[in-house]
Amino acid sequence: MSKQLEYEPKSAWEVYSSKKDRKAMDSLATEYVRFLSECKTERLVMDYVRARVEKAGFVDDLKAPLAYRFNRNKTCFLARKGRRPLSEGYRLVGAHGDCPRLDLKQRPLYEDTDICLAKTHYYGGIRKYQWLTIPLALHGTVVKKSGETVTVCIGEDPGDPVFTITDLLPHLAYKEVVKKVEDAFEAEKLNIILGQSPTLPGKKDEEKAKEPVKRMVLELLNKRYGIDEADFFSAEMQAVPAGPARFVGLDESLIGGYGQDDRSSVFCALEALLAEPEPEYCQIVLFWDKEEIGSEGATGAKSYFFEYCMEELVEAWEPGARLSSVLMNGSALSADVSAAMDPDHKDVYEPLNAARLGYGPCFNKFTGHRGKVGANDAHPDFIGWLRSILDDAGVPWHMSELGKVDIGGGGTVAKFLAVYGMDVIDVGVPVLSMHSPFELASKADIYACVLAFREFLKR
Repeated sequence: MSKQLEYEPKSAWEVYSSKKDRKAMDSLATEYVRFLSECKTERLVMDYVRARVEKAGFVDDLKAPLAYRFNRNKTCFLARKGRRPLSEGYRLVGAHGDCPRLDLKQRPLYEDTDICLAKTHYYGGIRKYQWLTIPLALHGTVVKKSGETVTVCIGEDPGDPVFTITDLLPHLAYKEVVKKVEDAFEAEKLNIILGQSPTLPGKKDEEKAKEPVKRMVLELLNKRYGIDEADFFSAEMQAVPAGPARFVGLDESLIGGYGQDDRSSVFCALEALLAEPEPEYCQIVLFWDKEEIGSEGATGAKSYFFEYCMEELVEAWEPGARLSSVLMNGSALSADVSAAMDPDHKDVYEPLNAARLGYGPCFNKFTGHRGKVGANDAHPDFIGWLRSILDDAGVPWHMSELGKVDIGGGGTVAKFLAVYGMDVIDVGVPVLSMHSPFELASKADIYACVLAFREFLKR
């Protein structure tokens, strides 16, 4: 009997062609669309995660067999005790819940030509022109001097107004069209229109506002949320694409929406964790903030939050075990999306090693850039084990790189896990239009990714 020597990845659509699988795929995709539509900020992602895990029995106590710990409602650590001792290993899936966006500056509001605008500072890697002339919503958390916390959300309800950033009409843009993209679109011009009507004049002339349109916006914010201009100093206000995620294509095979890098991985990891309640090894799922700006700060993967949680877990579950030994015995998936090959831009991809929509989750042995600078480079014995468990389970998957060697590259949280000595590799769904306000993913890949994470967590 001849042995197959060549390799071609399997289409997830072909693997999951049965009515049962397609029904399960559609059900999962519907929930995923709802998740993307509701979770427009990292804080909203954490609210969603908290509600789901508490319903499943997780508690805020690292001594418990089903435990969670949140950090500033932007990062969370989830752990489920396995049948084996913690010192024999654990299965970890880590993802990030933050996404590229426009943050309002600390003093954002100003009036110009009878229009009230808000100044922004973009967060993460964006192509600035993609954020012009689209409907935007404002989400935020405001902490007043009294300590009161106010949650702001304007632009998501169908009855809400939305906001936008203007662009120059083509009749007057002759100079702009010959400029480089980096010169044609300036960050300081990403200013959001908030209003255009002035406040009503006061009884006396001296009571007339110097900036009546800005005054009107402040009055409306104060009436709706009880906040004033100084409250922006202690606020996190984000402008994100308004409106829900949607199915894309006549066959509804694709999912379009904001934030799929990397909330698709958050969703898949959480679904997998909740679906595998009786693991052999301890399960750990980590959701971080700040990955899009280098994993910095108290809520990013560079912080010691994971290590502190593991220290408490070891003390509670296996007193006497050495933390360093426990950390080194782990196996981890750095869950993050990859750039799917775009049919209109094939020249920046290397086809043999490019991610493809509809072929299941893709593994990146390494990320970084050019000569693998700044990369975790996964070990072949770990990859061999992953191949074995996924192939045995019939889960489609493929390998990829982030574009051509001298063109592409990128970073993930993998290297911050690898410092502990654990095995780790990057894996996630392929995405088109990554970092744009409307990213695309295949619902077959979302389904396959959940099943891949389940296999990893239960083994």
